[in-house]
Amino acid sequence: MYLFIIFAEVLFWVFVVLGLIARYMFGKKKLGGLLLLCTPVIDILLLIAVFITVSSGMEITTATGLAACYLGITVAFGQRLIKWADVRFSYWFGKGPKPKPKYGAAHAKEERTVWLLHLLGWAIGNALLLAIIVYVGDPQRTASLDGLMRTWAVVLVIDFIVSFSYTLAPRKNKR
Repeated sequence: MYLFIIFAEVLFWVFVVLGLIARYMFGKKKLGGLLLLCTPVIDILLLIAVFITVSSGMEITTATGLAACYLGITVAFGQRLIKWADVRFSYWFGKGPKPKPKYGAAHAKEERTVWLLHLLGWAIGNALLLAIIVYVGDPQRTASLDGLMRTWAVVLVIDFIVSFSYTLAPRKNKR
């Protein structure tokens, strides 16, 4: 399952890069859009792999749980990651404006927004983890998923503290 997760992540970025290359380097906007639209297919394949693992009675490991976490994060952040890459490709290859870092209140707002997306990804990922736990119905088989849910909750709290700290102490432009 670890290899499948890594493969899914690599494949996600391959489709993003190919879509942006088609769009900006070859002027094929429809092909670029089609390639970018393929990224959710990767999530569906990963979801199928998780379902096969769980329903076939195979061992449920932390990797199974990480696949659920990955799905939550890609649903929450996928469009934003593609937009981030699109802005940079537009600048590098399409004569778009240079991306500018944010400072002060704008940066603080950005950090809070990213945390809210993390919260959304956490909720989706944990819903999938909980669905697996309920479906399997065997606490011994799903113990690693419980531990993963607790660990991710701690990470979410730490991310909250860091993200919202910029509201109290905004990042300053060092220029």
